[in-house]
Amino acid sequence: MSQSRTLLDKIFLVIKGLCMGAANKVPGVSGGIVAFVGGFYEEFIHSLQKINGKALKLLLNGRFKSFYNYVNGTFLTLIVFGMLVSYFSVSKILDYFLEQRELLVWAAFFGMILGSIYYIGKDFGHWTKRTILASLVGLGVGIAISFLSPATQNDNLFFVFLCGMISVSGMTLPGLSGSFILILLGNYVLLLVDSVNALYDTLAEVLGGDFGFVNDAARLDMLSILAVFTLGSAAGLVSLSHLLTYVLKHFKHMTTAVILGFITGSLGVVWPWKKTIFQTDDNGELLLDSNNKKIILNYERYLPNMDMAENWWAIFYIFMGIAVLLLLDWYGKHRKNAA
Repeated sequence: MSQSRTLLDKIFLVIKGLCMGAANKVPGVSGGIVAFVGGFYEEFIHSLQKINGKALKLLLNGRFKSFYNYVNGTFLTLIVFGMLVSYFSVSKILDYFLEQRELLVWAAFFGMILGSIYYIGKDFGHWTKRTILASLVGLGVGIAISFLSPATQNDNLFFVFLCGMISVSGMTLPGLSGSFILILLGNYVLLLVDSVNALYDTLAEVLGGDFGFVNDAARLDMLSILAVFTLGSAAGLVSLSHLLTYVLKHFKHMTTAVILGFITGSLGVVWPWKKTIFQTDDNGELLLDSNNKKIILNYERYLPNMDMAENWWAIFYIFMGIAVLLLLDWYGKHRKNAA
């Protein structure tokens, strides 16, 4: 993996990081799919796998340049930078459109996932009894996860650390949505909305010369929760990358078959036509969590009424999502032929 990259390559890596960051925040969408379809999944996993004992030894010995080259530092830095920027820019725009145009956003993501299934499967010519079985297992697990009911919010720091380790699988396993896992664990709003907004507000205040947050106990709690979640995510990324490097090396075809099945099974999570069911008490009143947010209980999916113009627009956006993946496919082939 070369550290020598053109300026255009570097810009595209930041854009890919932006897309991964945005995808990871949307329930049902996997940042790993972005990496897989964007053609940098294996480099991403192998670069993370390089964060090991040898890398730590280089760092402790002050051999920073050797450490940077060993872990494919240019690649990781640009991808992570894009992801961080996304959390405070692209993801906020996405939050707005999910609030204002939820159906169309889900339709676009549904189309993109359909396109990713085509993208991954079109060149997969290794169908055997074993890979078909592996794909069916992935399909079954994906469908099962789609219909699980969320738990309630839990801000225990040890549990938050575990949430970080588990949810980061969305970056490393295409088709497995880390944000949807957080919904199932009950901590989506706490970890990907409230704590991130607390950091955003704190940074904005500090840049304005206001350090009043140090006396705000609730804000400090949120920042500590985000810090622990980040540590858990980092630990999960490194540990999962080592496992996935081994799996991809020794069971690549089986792994691809499982991923194909899993992505197909998880389509139910991003089915555009669904109604959010919120938790209520015995009197039918909406229950709120500790941050006065409505608690998601599950989703009620339904078939669209094609007499409504908005549903035709949703169909259009599904095809737009597919087109995005086809364009990425074309771009990848064009780049390969030009090289």
